[in-house]
Amino acid sequence: MGTIYLVRHGQASFGSHDYDRLSELGHRQCRALGEHFRSMRLSFDLVLTGTLRRHHETYDGIAEGLGARPEPERLAGLDEYDPEAIVQAIHSDEIVPPATPEAVRAHFRLLRDGLIEWMQGRSMPAGMPRYADFAAGVSAALARARERANGGQVLIVSSGGPISAAIGLVLGLEAEAIADVNLRIRNSSVTEFVSTPRRLSLLSFNHLPHLHKPELSDWVTYA
Repeated sequence: MGTIYLVRHGQASFGSHDYDRLSELGHRQCRALGEHFRSMRLSFDLVLTGTLRRHHETYDGIAEGLGARPEPERLAGLDEYDPEAIVQAIHSDEIVPPATPEAVRAHFRLLRDGLIEWMQGRSMPAGMPRYADFAAGVSAALARARERANGGQVLIVSSGGPISAAIGLVLGLEAEAIADVNLRIRNSSVTEFVSTPRRLSLLSFNHLPHLHKPELSDWVTYA
């Protein structure tokens, strides 16, 4: 039996011209997670990441805190969907960065609706694969992880979309549930799967063991 640790990237730069980079808080979140892994005496037999900058920066922070840096394998199947394309597929108005709390809530309501339409095959966002193909990329990454997880530990660094897709595959969730899971995954959170030769099972979801201190409550973020 082995364990696969799926980590969502640290806080990125939501609302800026370049989302695909960690904020200063995002870097701190990831270093703290690596320090937690070190305190648990974890070592990883395999590390898989997506190809995005925020994935690389997240792993760099984890490795710094852990004090070890196994060379990662980078898989496009762990990359995030394009949220703007998802929204634009169902919403014709110009998309502008949300500047108020209400605008942020409205943005994520639209994103949820767009995700469900895409997952159910009722929309085809520009420049993106069908959801079935997106999920197949996630499934291939899980298969690669399972090759090394039986009896070992595997770290996957990715984004909310692939992590929620992985949970959907393991639990057999419908589109609405996968979208809801997606939008609740916190930055630098850990989701654990247990892998045996016969099956992959969910052990924990969206956990922040490295931030369970009152003085770190403002380090908990979602975007």
